Order: sequence, then structure tokens, then C-alpha cells
Amino acid sequence: MLPTGAKETQLRESNSQKVHPQPMEEARNQNPEAMETLISKIFTNISSLKSAYIQLQSAHTPYDPDKIHTADKLVISELKNLSELKHFYRENNPKPVCVSPQDSRLAAEIQEQQSLLKTYEVMVKKFQSEIQNKDSEIHQLQQQIEEASQKRAKLEKNLKLRGLSTKESEDENGFFPVDLTPDLFTSAVEAAAKAIHDFSKPLINMMKAAGWDLDAAANSIEPDVVYAKRAHKKYAFESYICQRMFSGFELESFSVKSDDITVTKESFFHQFLALREMDPLDMLGQNPDSIFGKFCRSKYLVVVHPKMEASFFGNLDQRNYVMGGGHPRTPFYQAFLKLTKTIWLLHRLAYSFEPNVKVFQVKGGSEFSDVYMESVVKNLIMDDNDEKPKVGLMVMPGFWIGGSVIQSKVYLSGMKVAE
Repeated sequence: MLPTGAKETQLRESNSQKVHPQPMEEARNQNPEAMETLISKIFTNISSLKSAYIQLQSAHTPYDPDKIHTADKLVISELKNLSELKHFYRENNPKPVCVSPQDSRLAAEIQEQQSLLKTYEVMVKKFQSEIQNKDSEIHQLQQQIEEASQKRAKLEKNLKLRGLSTKESEDENGFFPVDLTPDLFTSAVEAAAKAIHDFSKPLINMMKAAGWDLDAAANSIEPDVVYAKRAHKKYAFESYICQRMFSGFELESFSVKSDDITVTKESFFHQFLALREMDPLDMLGQNPDSIFGKFCRSKYLVVVHPKMEASFFGNLDQRNYVMGGGHPRTPFYQAFLKLTKTIWLLHRLAYSFEPNVKVFQVKGGSEFSDVYMESVVKNLIMDDNDEKPKVGLMVMPGFWIGGSVIQSKVYLSGMKVAE
């Protein structure tokens, strides 16, 4: 049995050797300054990583390979720094024994999802910003389209008023989308000649279908013409159309009666521009009693004879409708309007020049002049005698514009054609 003093000594020695486990929080708080520094570095690194990722996304729109490469290197660098901080923390702060492996994995997954969520938030904000920018651009473009449409509607309205109204009004600013040149007039002459040729085709076909004697009809137009071929008699019908369509062309009014019209060079050209790009039937639907409407009615009544129309349709309903002030939407009348439009445009253009373009016509039996005339048949055989060819038909009149001549188109009588 030990003495009392000896027992006390043994107890003190035993107590000095016993190890008491310390809580994790106490172990972590042994060096609070180092922990605060580590946390500060982590926050700084995460902020830098976010910034680098945003730079990487921005480099894709617009696509810039150099910026992408630089931003990519910066992201990798920040990820490496974050990885080093993680290893440093693990080396100096072992995992608490009380934390199970399942809890550790769950914490890691939560941290990963939080990181992805932050990334998606950055991308969503970026895409929202892009969408707002695109919406703003679309709104601006829609405003520009609306303003352009309003300006166009206003200009079209002004041009329609000039081309269709019974009273001509002049715009203070003036609007001339095309240049008034001799070439423009030459193109209009060619368009008119083509329109006469095009309208003669359905006219001849309808006469044939109605049982007309085309030879007799051609001879009644110009009886003294000697045709090289029977097919050339088509030029008689073109001449018939031409003579009636160009009747009154030398007059400023084109033989159309209309009161209180202010006649200026600009007003003639504006009328040309108003009708140039529009369908004639649409324009007549808006204003059937315009000067152009009156011109169409008057020319239809002289080109399409009552006997001719009755044989075509079995009645005179279309003629009566036109005489009553209407413009029928029949295919035949629409084909006629295409012809009428080209002749009207040519007249409006002729009086837009200063001085006016002058028209000249060639009578049958006149001697052929290669200065003022052009043969519609090209492969003619000229005789060696001194007698000059004679004009049989004028298919298209000629014009003086300034000091130049636009030749009339004629069919020469009694000529031979090379096969």
C-alpha cells in the first residue's frame, strides 16, 4: 500500500499523460489569420474566374479567334489557381472524422451545382442583354420601314394626282426619278411600235375566227400595195392601228377635251412618271373620267369599228359600256389598254421636252428615203434601175427630237424578198 503522498504523485503523472480530443472548430481557429487570408484568396479567385469566363463568352459574338485564345488561357490560369488553393486547404486542414463519405460527396455535388448555376446565370444575363439589343434594332428597323412606306405612299399619291386628275397640280420640289433624255424617248418609241405589233395579233386572230376575209380587209386599208408575201398583209392591220392611234398626236391636247388643266413641261413629265409603272386598268378604276380615261375611250371607239366588235362578240355591249363612261375588264379591252398606255406615254414625253418633239408621217406612194424611213422588212432585193422604192404603208411615224431624227417604219410596195 502506497503512502498518501505517493498516490497523489502518481495521480498527477497519470493526468499529465492523458490526451483529450479537441473539437474541429477549435483546431481550425488555431490560426484565424491564415484562414481569413485563404478565404479572401478564394473569393478573389472566383471573381477573376467569372470575369475570365464572361470574356470568353463575349469573344464568341462577334467571333474573334485571338480574343478567344487569350480568354481561354486566362480561364485555365484561374482554374489552376483555384485548384492550388484547394490542395493547400486540404493539406493544412484534414477532413473531420465525424463527416461521413456520403456527406462529403453530397457537399461536393452541391458545390458543383452551385457553380454551374452561377455560370448559367451569367449566360442568361448575357443572352437577355443580346435579346434586348436585337429587339431594339428590330424596333428601329420597323420604324424606318413605316417612315419609308409613308413617304412612298405620299409620293405615289402626288404622282397619281398628276397623271389622273382633271386638274393638274405642280409639286414645288418636283420629283424626277428618271432623266429626261433623247434615249428615254427613243425607248418609248420602240415600246409603242411593239405595242402596235402585239395588239394586231389578237385583232387579226379574232377577225379570222369571226370569218373575215383578211385579204379583202387588208386591201380595203390600202388598195394599191403590192405585197412580196401574203404574210406581209399583217402590216396593213398594223398601219390601220397606227393611223388611228396617232391621230391628233401633233396637238398638245391629243384631241382630248378637258377643262382647267395647267399645261407645263413638268406636268407632262409627271403624267408620264405617274402611269409608267402602273397597270392602266387599275388607274382607270381609281379615276375613270381622267384625261387618260377619256383618251382610252375615244381611241377604242375609232380603232374597233362597230361592225368589227359585233362580229367578235355578237353584240355591242362592250362598245355601249365604253360610250357610257366605263372601262370593261374584258381581256380584249385590257389588251387594248396596254397599247393605249404606250401611245399616251409617248405623247406625254414628247411634250416634256423643250422644244417639243415633232411627229412626222409618211404617205403611201412616197419615195423611200433612208434618212427619214426604215423598212420593216430587212431582206429586200433592190433593182439596178434608177427608180426608187415606193412606200406602201406607214407602220410607225417618225420624230424630230432636237437636231436628230427617229426614222419612221414603212412597208415598201412591189419589192422582192430574198429567200
